[in-house]
Amino acid sequence: MPLTRRISPAVARKLGWYVYLYVNPLDGKVFYVGKGKGGRALAHLDARAKKATAKVIRQIRAVGREPKIEILAHRLPSGEAALRVEAAVIDALSLENLANRVRGWRGTELGRRSIDEALAKYTEKRAVIREPAILIRINDLYRYGMRPVELYDATRSAWVTGPRREKVKYAFAVFEGVVREVYRITGWHRGGTTFNSRYDGRRQRRPGRWEFVGTLAEERIRRRYVDRYVGYLFTRGAQNPITYANVE
Repeated sequence: MPLTRRISPAVARKLGWYVYLYVNPLDGKVFYVGKGKGGRALAHLDARAKKATAKVIRQIRAVGREPKIEILAHRLPSGEAALRVEAAVIDALSLENLANRVRGWRGTELGRRSIDEALAKYTEKRAVIREPAILIRINDLYRYGMRPVELYDATRSAWVTGPRREKVKYAFAVFEGVVREVYRITGWHRGGTTFNSRYDGRRQRRPGRWEFVGTLAEERIRRRYVDRYVGYLFTRGAQNPITYANVE
């Protein structure tokens, strides 16, 4: 049976804002990172919920054990400070190893990245694109340390594009205005008609969407554009994740 736990008001006042961990006692690995105050750290113990965290807890309880709950940091000065610590821990442990569904607060903007990515973001050394290209913003899909095939699939599928796509030679994967990779396009196909390691069929098969297949661009092209700033080519405030360069 689950242990009865309670954080009294007196203890809650002393803890203040905190960041907590759920640890699987079967392998010693952290499977959830959270933040809050008061009794928030105990809020996930109802394993009846239809959440990834609850699923892990059910597996732990199936063998007569309970998840370990640890306070990682406490007496933090504000909720924002707790959010920042939570986001940093999620990035350090990697989202794919956790039951958390999303990166921490502003993790995409302020979270983990290589030093080269940080320099590219803040230096903003502009790329001058010479070839016919499609630039695709993948801000919602990109994460630090993603495998090359994941970056490729996040970039190539599946987008609402017009006939100009047929005139494009290269596709640029763009995150926060910076080129992360460049692909040479070999063909366009209707969304959902080629294998993709990231998207489920429902998203790919939405009408009007297209995806490309291709290879990594030639090394001279990659050297010219990867880690260069192209954010100035997107209209400020535009929701469309796609723009073109050198395409009439």
